[in-house]
Amino acid sequence: MPDFKVLKSERLYAGKVFNLVVDHIEYSSGNRSIREVADHPGGAVAVPLRNNGDIILVRQLRYPINQMLYELPAGKLNTGEDPRECARRELEEETGYTSESWERLTAIHTTPGFCNELLHIYLAKNVRPSGKGQHLEEGELNLTVESVPFDKAVRMIEIGEITDSKTICGILLTERRLRNKTPL
Repeated sequence: MPDFKVLKSERLYAGKVFNLVVDHIEYSSGNRSIREVADHPGGAVAVPLRNNGDIILVRQLRYPINQMLYELPAGKLNTGEDPRECARRELEEETGYTSESWERLTAIHTTPGFCNELLHIYLAKNVRPSGKGQHLEEGELNLTVESVPFDKAVRMIEIGEITDSKTICGILLTERRLRNKTPL
């Protein structure tokens, strides 16, 4: 239970990806503080497995860190959008692949120290080309799609080649399912 009350909440910035909210709070002790929150609508992630055991990864430039990262396909929820539908949409838009078999793995808070983003992670089984191809936004035109043997993707995490948190969570949860021989 919270031990504070919000005295004032201000939205200082309304952006395309998130809003910046500054809350002035008072703890039950009487001490006051300011909390800055990146208010994010949340998103969804696809863990796309092919019939041959490969996983589909995307590699793209991430502007804030100016690095190319290996990631699972993912994106922001539209207002009122079902997370599974978002994962399906993002898989097709970013990779040109689709799946008829979806299973929810988990949901994660990405950076709860300053952001309320919640990402829903889904396993997409038996992915195949959609026939429609990719539908990339301008900022994604450098994105490449790579089919990687699943064991190699796990090793890429272990050696620090994959550092994206949603990708690590999705791959390792799937790896656990495969290792425990839980039916996919």
